[in-house]
Amino acid sequence: MSEMYTKERARVLLEEWTKGESLRKHGLAVSICTESYGRLEAERLGMSGVEAESFVEAYACAGLLHDMDYERHPSLEEHPFVGVTFLRGQGWPEEVLHAILAHADYSGTPRETHLDKALFACDELAGFLTACSLVKPTKSVLDVEVKGVLKKMKDKAFARAVLREDITGGAALLGLSVEEHVENCLRAMQTHAAELGLGGSSTE
Repeated sequence: MSEMYTKERARVLLEEWTKGESLRKHGLAVSICTESYGRLEAERLGMSGVEAESFVEAYACAGLLHDMDYERHPSLEEHPFVGVTFLRGQGWPEEVLHAILAHADYSGTPRETHLDKALFACDELAGFLTACSLVKPTKSVLDVEVKGVLKKMKDKAFARAVLREDITGGAALLGLSVEEHVENCLRAMQTHAAELGLGGSSTE
């Protein structure tokens, strides 16, 4: 990824396009989870140094930008197409744009790369983990446990807007069990708990 296309720039764009705090936090949570998979993949591929950082940056940016147009353009006809058109005009790398398109089932864009699969896998799960955090007395992701998340996934009344099949399907795309996928994303979000506003009532 070029020096022009950074997490910092992606964050600025997300905040320019999205005024709602919860959607901004969602973009950040998805970015954190997706970036963690980028790091695992870079390691698997034997990358290090600048090469690894550039590789991982694409994952982080795709997470931050995947819903950047949703607040302004929530319809199936416009999201994520309006955002991708804007980003393409700005010269963002095609790998990032492809992943953003592929995260939406109805876009017709197949999930081909590891980045495509990771973004799709993390989108719904990041939202679900946030919901699991907010029902804790402390409102902290640090108090969420994998077994509790798996139990809540079976409760159809809890966070009913979250598509469970996208979480399970995403795990399968990455060659992981649902438990492993939940653990990976939960650990990533716990590492950034304060940044996500999920550090608990005592640290807010």
